[in-house]
Amino acid sequence: MDFSSTSISHFRVSANSFLSQYEPLALLLVPLLSLLLAHSLHSFLRLLSENGLKATLLGFIMNAVKLVPCVKGYIDAEKQKVVDKLQSDSKSKREGWNTELPSAGLGTSVLDKMREEKNNDPVWQGKCSGTVYIGGSESDGHFSVINEACSMFAHTNPLHLDVFKSVARFEAEVVAMTAALLGSKENSSGGQICGNMTSGGTESILLAVKTSRDYMKSKKGITRPEMIIPLSGHSAYDKAAQYFNIKLWRVPVDKNFQADVKAIRRHINKNTILIVGSAPGFPHGIIDPIEELGRLASSFGICFHVDLCLGGFVLPFARELGYPIPPFDFSVKGVSSISVDVHKYGLAPKGTSIVLYRNHEIRKHQFVAVTEWSGGLYVSPTIAGSRPGSLIAGAWAAMISLGKEGYLKNTKAIMEGSIRIQKGIEEIAELYIVGNPDMTIVAFGSDVLDIFEVNDVMSSKGWHLNALQRPNSIHICVTLQHVPIVEDFLNDLKESVKTVKANPGPISGGLAPIYGAAGKMPDRGMVQELLVDYMDGTC
Repeated sequence: MDFSSTSISHFRVSANSFLSQYEPLALLLVPLLSLLLAHSLHSFLRLLSENGLKATLLGFIMNAVKLVPCVKGYIDAEKQKVVDKLQSDSKSKREGWNTELPSAGLGTSVLDKMREEKNNDPVWQGKCSGTVYIGGSESDGHFSVINEACSMFAHTNPLHLDVFKSVARFEAEVVAMTAALLGSKENSSGGQICGNMTSGGTESILLAVKTSRDYMKSKKGITRPEMIIPLSGHSAYDKAAQYFNIKLWRVPVDKNFQADVKAIRRHINKNTILIVGSAPGFPHGIIDPIEELGRLASSFGICFHVDLCLGGFVLPFARELGYPIPPFDFSVKGVSSISVDVHKYGLAPKGTSIVLYRNHEIRKHQFVAVTEWSGGLYVSPTIAGSRPGSLIAGAWAAMISLGKEGYLKNTKAIMEGSIRIQKGIEEIAELYIVGNPDMTIVAFGSDVLDIFEVNDVMSSKGWHLNALQRPNSIHICVTLQHVPIVEDFLNDLKESVKTVKANPGPISGGLAPIYGAAGKMPDRGMVQELLVDYMDGTC
């Protein structure tokens, strides 16, 4: 017997002798328990890495507390009170709603019924932040042009390219004209900018994320994808992360409320597929440092999406008018995709947006082609299969009817209106402007008043503004509807500030307590539950 065999035999005898003093069941359970402990530790460390020490410990504590039946019951009851308050108005209005088909149809008189219902809607003309971007009355002017265009093509569906050739041409031209606004004619763009129309900014973002994921899988073999966005990035990226199983990192913005390039850089790893910048960001109207982000993406060979949903039909014209607009489009090296809404400042009908890519190699990963289906061969470019050709026709009509001169004129009006609003707010001592807006969104907060109480008073005057967090603030997205009534807005805002200053505290029916509590609530999971419960009861 050689030395190695002797050593193995000796080790076996020694091991058996040592283990003989333990119960067989214990020998079986110890490695299993060790694996369980290692798995738990790994999960804890992963949560710690993703959420930080404070959030991780808070999550464990809250989950432990909720295991106590009486505590869970109290939390659920309090949560339901908030949900009931949010839903109280809508529940009362649901009485008498149709829950099944009428036995006899109304025929053409259904239009009278629809007009009656429409007349019960809140007045939106001029007093909604964003929402309606077209100026004037909905019965004439630009409204009438797009309404007639939509009506003319209400029956069409671009899924059937061979039948509705006119709609196919409209979509191609809308995409090409938009691409030309965003650098497709520049040599630095590569001359291959391509894209599709979608149902809105969210779908454009979803497609850009999905395409980036699949492109980076084919290019780098990434199978556990991650993307990085600033805190100011749109919530559509959270939706994309859930839909497409992508790890999402949200990083804080810098002191100027712009994407923090260094913070984004620290989160890049071998699984990163995408970073994101906005031009401008929805909360504060501030353009992220697109050139710096582009260089960062190029250096790591990853995708870079620019969210131009708000700015796509303003920034090109504002730059031409002489406003100090930093680079933001495909002329910037590293930009791989862009989303831009035509139904905002493009003044097209609602439900029209565009997703653009630097080249066809990237965009091909957006498509879904099916060959093993008894229904035949199938290929679709967007999330939707059938799409409303009426909206595509309406977008084409909007762009062609306005032309470059029309967009320049509109941009001048809304940029000037935004500056007037910003200056007016700066003159109100109790308020401050959040950051330095680059475009037509003006966000403002207060260090001495509850800004959400101010918002509630403004709501009682008919204004519909957007409540923000981090920091607590509200904003107005200036549209053509606001241009004639800038002074009305500022006067109502001054009066609202005076009202809150003289009588601090929530007003009856206001949402300030809910917004305030949500902002201070450390358990963000509970806030998520509130939002889901509220949405679950809406229909």
